[in-house]
Amino acid sequence: MPTPSDDSPPARARRRGERPAASLPAHLERSTEWAGVRTGDPVEVEGVRPRSATWFFLAHVKNVRTGEEWVEVVGGRAGCRAVRSFRPEHIFAPSTAADRRAPRLPLSDAPRLPL
Repeated sequence: MPTPSDDSPPARARRRGERPAASLPAHLERSTEWAGVRTGDPVEVEGVRPRSATWFFLAHVKNVRTGEEWVEVVGGRAGCRAVRSFRPEHIFAPSTAADRRAPRLPLSDAPRLPL
């Protein structure tokens, strides 16, 4: 029976219900930063009901073969952690009550820039 070498990393035990990480196909580029937001930052999604849902940015994905892009978010109604994908033009920076009257641009057109 072969023995593991001393310099090999220890095997990581999988937790119950945990799936091994799947690698993305080569034609998909996934980024955890996009248009000034990072994973976990709050965003607003236009055209999704209920409007009271809260969403957090996960990743921006681009298909380099077709040029298609989408944004992955997590959230939904209170207590819900659904992962959904939307077109970039439906993703907006969170707004305040004062901002709601002014016209808004999606993050794809008006990224949040660091000050």
